[in-house]
Amino acid sequence: MEMTVIQKIAAYALPVLFAITVHEAAHGYAAKFFGDLTAERLGRITLNPLKHIDPIGTILLPALSVLLGGVLFGWAKPVPVNFAQLRRPKQDMLWVALAGPASNFVMALAWGLILARVDLLPPSSHVFMTQMSLAGIQINLVLLVLNLFPLPPLDGGRIAVSLLPMRAAIKFAQIERYGMLILIALLFTGILGILLSPVLRFFQHLLTLLII
Repeated sequence: MEMTVIQKIAAYALPVLFAITVHEAAHGYAAKFFGDLTAERLGRITLNPLKHIDPIGTILLPALSVLLGGVLFGWAKPVPVNFAQLRRPKQDMLWVALAGPASNFVMALAWGLILARVDLLPPSSHVFMTQMSLAGIQINLVLLVLNLFPLPPLDGGRIAVSLLPMRAAIKFAQIERYGMLILIALLFTGILGILLSPVLRFFQHLLTLLII
């Protein structure tokens, strides 16, 4: 049964909100655990999506992506982290950055388990829940892989800065001011898709192994 445009947007809405909200909250929780209370003081360690929604990046762009059938793309308001306040700034940066993508993998796994057991739900909900589960898997794996790309200010860039020797880390971190421009250029030239596809396939395969 073919879903209407409204049903399709509704099926994507909840996974998008969860994926972005939990991702940002995970950064905040990790930062607090390692000593930085900036996000907590600003009320950003929360699962309330209203605290994390960016009208363009969280609502408009993902909706257009779904309607036009393009690559799902979007963002939320980043949770503020003062890395200088972490107990071991360079080392702990890795765990704070990794918390977001890790939460996306856990959510992809959860949606995968729902998909595998959709037959336990009422028959009338099978089509909608199948679409929602597939959307949840897709959104979270794309966010996971995209954020692991080693380009500041993405999480992968923070992870790279944490792992590089100090001198190289300082130079690499300076790319951040151009990071979004580089990312958009890679996206529209198709290079980003070529670079991320093998990593996305790896996580899809891993997810399949864990669900079966």
